Amino acid sequence: MPRRSDPLSPEERSSLMSKVRGKGNRSTENVVSDQLADWGITGWDSHPAGIPGKPDFYFPTERLAIFVDGCFWHGCPHCRRRIPANHREFWKRKITDNRLRDGRISRSLRKMGIHVTRIWEHTLRGTQWRSSLKRFLTKGGLFAPLR
Repeated sequence: MPRRSDPLSPEERSSLMSKVRGKGNRSTENVVSDQLADWGITGWDSHPAGIPGKPDFYFPTERLAIFVDGCFWHGCPHCRRRIPANHREFWKRKITDNRLRDGRISRSLRKMGIHVTRIWEHTLRGTQWRSSLKRFLTKGGLFAPLR
């Protein structure tokens, strides 16, 4: 089968792709926000500008940050998603840099007295993440016991 060639030059393709903006991980965030709503938990900010890393969910009063990490973009050690064949070194570096940044952000938030948890995208297919999130939210009496 002949290889399909791109009708655009590499520069034109790069220019076009640079205009594409992601929609975030809304579908995964919606799973978590729906669960929080089911538990009757409110009072979070989504992606607050003044908080390092702009957590997906931030509870200012309780000083809690929740990140929902996509398995590909954040280099999930469980999933080990395949790195694209094109520009392989770029993608390896990108994912490694994301993981390093995640660690720096978590440490920075903890130094600020903010409790941090991360939920992997692949765990949202099961139910265990709910138990872990419930423990995180009730830890140290941050929330009343949840049903």
